[in-house]
Amino acid sequence: MSTRSGTRADAARATDKRPGRPGSRREAHRRERMQELEDAALTLFLARGLDGVTIDDITQAASVAKGTFYRYFEDKAALVDALLEPVRRELLAGLETCGHALADARNVEAMFDAYRAMAAVIASALLQYPGVVRLYLQECRGPAVGARAKVAELARLVARHAVDITQKAHTSGLLRPIRPAVSGLAVVGAVERLLLAVLSEEDIGNPLELPDALTTLVLDGLRLPPAEPRPGRRKLDGGPKRP
Repeated sequence: MSTRSGTRADAARATDKRPGRPGSRREAHRRERMQELEDAALTLFLARGLDGVTIDDITQAASVAKGTFYRYFEDKAALVDALLEPVRRELLAGLETCGHALADARNVEAMFDAYRAMAAVIASALLQYPGVVRLYLQECRGPAVGARAKVAELARLVARHAVDITQKAHTSGLLRPIRPAVSGLAVVGAVERLLLAVLSEEDIGNPLELPDALTTLVLDGLRLPPAEPRPGRRKLDGGPKRP
């Protein structure tokens, strides 16, 4: 491509990425086109995996020209990043809130409340963006290359926050003396397996009851058991008295 044609393509891409006035026709058209591409891509990603889908596949499924794709996304990784954004925003906000609450927690009930709030955020993300959550679960353990790098990046952030909030609970003396990197990642694994079960329609009961059930199950296993009173000396009634 010549320098002039490349400049025109860059200019067209920049123009189409401008949001325009809120409520304007340009803004509505831009959002509609992006949504069509994202919806088509998500359907294909879930069916074939990230590596099994090309940009040509996406544009054909969305019934748009290939050039239209590049007006809105730099590459497939940028589209995956756009798909993940709302889920990433909710999950990280929930994890950060839980971390702050655990830093202030001084008893088991406060710890339970902090974890319940985080579980509720995860459940909300699942209900609002089930397809994106399933895509994350399908791809988060694969090699962090190409479009999957964005998924792996989110997985690392989730793991880091999980270990961090577990460390805060340890600092407050609320959990058993297990390394935070072990217990934190064990919780992440349990959560991800349950989410996948919900999305795969496995028979695990009412999904709305999962946050409380998971919180209770995990924390009953991890929390520090109450200290037993030390046995004191028995006082004997009667018996010989010292003079």
